[in-house]
Amino acid sequence: MSFRISPLWWPLLGLSSPIILPFLAFKNKRFKKNRDIASDLNKSRLDNADAIELPELDFLELIVLVEEKAETGYLGDAGVSYLFRTNLGTLLFDVGFGPERPALAHNATKLGVHLDQVDALVISHLHPDHMGGMNASRLNQVTLPDQMGSPNSIPCFLPAKSEAKGFESRLIDKPQLLSAGMATTGPLARSLFFFGLTEEQALFARVKGKGIVVFTGCGHPTIELIIKMVNCLSGENIYAIGGGLHFPITGGRGNRAGIQFQTIIGTGKPVWQKITDNDLSHTIKSLNDMKPKRVLLSAHDSCDHALEKMKQELAAETEVLKAGAIYRL
Repeated sequence: MSFRISPLWWPLLGLSSPIILPFLAFKNKRFKKNRDIASDLNKSRLDNADAIELPELDFLELIVLVEEKAETGYLGDAGVSYLFRTNLGTLLFDVGFGPERPALAHNATKLGVHLDQVDALVISHLHPDHMGGMNASRLNQVTLPDQMGSPNSIPCFLPAKSEAKGFESRLIDKPQLLSAGMATTGPLARSLFFFGLTEEQALFARVKGKGIVVFTGCGHPTIELIIKMVNCLSGENIYAIGGGLHFPITGGRGNRAGIQFQTIIGTGKPVWQKITDNDLSHTIKSLNDMKPKRVLLSAHDSCDHALEKMKQELAAETEVLKAGAIYRL
């Protein structure tokens, strides 16, 4: 049996219960309030969404800089950084743990990726594994390793108020066309028990002769809501869905000191409830109803059990993304 918190912690938790229980009660009250706020925000955003005139891309290429799984010679990490290349430009999506861990700098150097090749940076949401690490999160400032070069004031599109040193920070408050012919869904909200009200944006693009490609960071708002927004913005069929879906069912990535943090802090459920196979089955059914041709799964926030279940039960051609790999979409 896998415990989300090691039994070694249980005596201390028991002794601390006079403090922990009131704290959890307070957090739960805020969690419920934020859940209502998120619901209202998302309804309003969907109601007010106008179609975006997407350019038709001749090609869309994904170079995976940071992922949990990795090709031989590359470093894996429980974060995300994707580089998208199109005939209209190049877009960097998220920066993993940035300079705090070696994966981004090592993999980018090995792949020959530098910021002077990038037209813009997009941050899906302001969590450490997407904006550059724990210190970046504390300072609320997107941070990249020095090895990637100077950003030279290229745009950094953010889903909530933050800074990005060396970039031209631009706050995204609604769906819009960005760079390289790719668009953002705009921020979509989710109440997370410890992180509070979390705003996350996803990317989508239109590929010639195929349809719409959608990519998430963690997919906290749920892939169902993200695709619902994409359908409001574009009437074309969904060709491919990729990125994080956040299903740490049997365990989390990047566990520390006997605590499976991903199974506790980012699930969209109260801390005492787990994500289950029933939740995953619901999403698998939803994905099959969407009828994408390809699904490219992130392992950074989903366990191997969830990944295998999706590979077996999704009707689409399904694979797990690996750092160092290049995918033509």
